[in-house]
Parts: sequence; structure tokens; C-alpha cells
Amino acid sequence: RVEEVQTPTPGAGEALVRVRACGLNHLDLWVLGGLPALKTPLPFWTGCDIAGEVAAVGPGVTGIQTGARVAVNPSLSCGVCEWCVKGEDSMCVRYAILGEHVRGGLAESVTVPAANLLPLPAHVGFEEAAAFILVNMTAWRMLVTQAALRPAEDLLVLGVGGGVSSAAVQIGKLCGARVFVTSSSDDKLRRAKALGADEGVNYTQGDWTKAVRDWTGKRGVDVVLDNVGAATWAGSLRVLANGGRLVTCGSTSGPVGETNIPIVFWRQLRIIGSTMSNRREFRDVMGQLFAGRLKAVVDRTFPMVDTAAALTLLQKARQFGKLVITV
Repeated sequence: RVEEVQTPTPGAGEALVRVRACGLNHLDLWVLGGLPALKTPLPFWTGCDIAGEVAAVGPGVTGIQTGARVAVNPSLSCGVCEWCVKGEDSMCVRYAILGEHVRGGLAESVTVPAANLLPLPAHVGFEEAAAFILVNMTAWRMLVTQAALRPAEDLLVLGVGGGVSSAAVQIGKLCGARVFVTSSSDDKLRRAKALGADEGVNYTQGDWTKAVRDWTGKRGVDVVLDNVGAATWAGSLRVLANGGRLVTCGSTSGPVGETNIPIVFWRQLRIIGSTMSNRREFRDVMGQLFAGRLKAVVDRTFPMVDTAAALTLLQKARQFGKLVITV
């Protein structure tokens, strides 16, 4: 429901952002459904992908002007632990995410660390930025940093249609890879090919692992991006080529997958975890948006009063790309 609450005041090192658009993610559904280890202050609202204007700044903030158009990095880190010092703030011992651990952007205003603000060029709209942030920073780290995807390699993206998978198609092509996708929808396969995917298979109409092996001449793919989890885990390992990499950032179908250990050591496979991105990767991937080399994939937008309807649509996985709330 929509309620009136007091406008927050930015503290030291913080900025108050007047939210203009906020993208939805599966993370919103998980938080709203309740996570066992998550303790949130009530009332609570989610929203990780925030774009808007700086309304005010707190003490000690310099270099950011009131009225500036900005995108917000949703990663929160301490800045002083060993991982932050190494530049790997997504591994911070006190890591948190806007909209998951603290109140997020599904509100008219939100306070955030000023260091998390990135100026938006005039040609990039608020809805475009809000649809781009979290899924692309996640997919960028997965493919560019963690899996080290190289030109002419074969990439398999599972469950295309969601935000991360749609972003991965574009990033895979930007890296020079051949991209194969799976989906339960022929329409989503068509739209994935419009983004650059080379081939696709509807996994409700046959064995997707056989289709991938056939597509690669029985060799297998070099990289699998799997955020589906239990339902696809064993198949993801089977379709990897020798020396292949399985990179994962989630487990929407369940957290426990079957791992055939002999396949892993005999084929010398690598299983790689990935969460969000560090600050450098965030700036790098946003730079690709600003330069026009990557684009946001927006399925549709909703006014804030229709957020519940948007979340229902997300729950049913009816969208291709991102759903965005305008404020």
C-alpha cells in the first residue's frame, strides 16, 4: 500500500535523492516474502534501482549540486575492511543493498551515501537508468570479471526474459561471444534474438541440454550464466566444454542443485559465484549505457500507485526485461 511518511534528512556524507524512477527486481519479491536472516526496520519499502535528482546534501558532502540528475549505486559497504581496501566492496564484511537491508527507492525520496551517486548525462532518461542499474552491474561482473568471457567463446544464458539474463545477452555480444539462450516462451526467444542472441531453445518443447550440445557440435559452451539454480544446475554442468565456467548469482528455482563431481574434475570445470559488482565495475557498465553500447530493456512502466500490480506481473514472470515504477 502507499502511505505518507516523513521525508528523511540526509546525514553526514549523505544526499537526499528525489526519486523519479525505480526499477523492480526479484529481490523485491524475496524481501517482501520474508527472508529468514533479514531483519528490516518497519515500516519498510524495497527498491534497489534508483534514478532521480539530488534534493539536498548532508554535512561534509562536496562535488554534488542540488538538482543534479543521478543514478544510485545500490551497494552499501563500510569502506575500511580488507575487501573494501582491495576494491572488492561487494565482498565487504558489512555489505548491504539498498531496498533489501535498508529502506529503498520505492518512495518519493531516499537518503543514500553521496559516494554512491553517479551523474546522469542529459540524454539518459530516469526510467532508462533505473531499468539498467542492478541487472547490468550484476551481469557485467559475472561475465567480464568473474567468468572472463573472451571473443569467439560460446555463452549460454538460461531463462532469458529476466533482467540479468537480458543484460547478459547484450554484454555477451559486446564481449564478442556467440550467445545461446533458453526460455519457456517463443516470444521471449524472439526478443532475445533482437537483442543479439544467436540461437535459442524453448525448454518446454524438448531437451535444452541436447539442443546446446548440438548447437556447439557436441563440444559444449565455454560459459553458462545460471541464476535459475536447482532446476538447471545439473544440466548447466553437463553442457560445459572442457575448462568451461559456470557463473551464478542466484537460485530462483531453489538453492540446492545436483553436482556431478566427476564431471567437474574430469572436464576441469570452474564454478564461480558472483554478487552485484564493485564500484569500478558499476562505473564501467554505466559508461557503456552512457556511450550507447548497451541499452536498458524496459518491458513497461507503472505509476507508484500501481506498484502492487507490477509486483504481481513480476511474480508471474510475464515480462521481458525490467518493470519500472515512475514517481
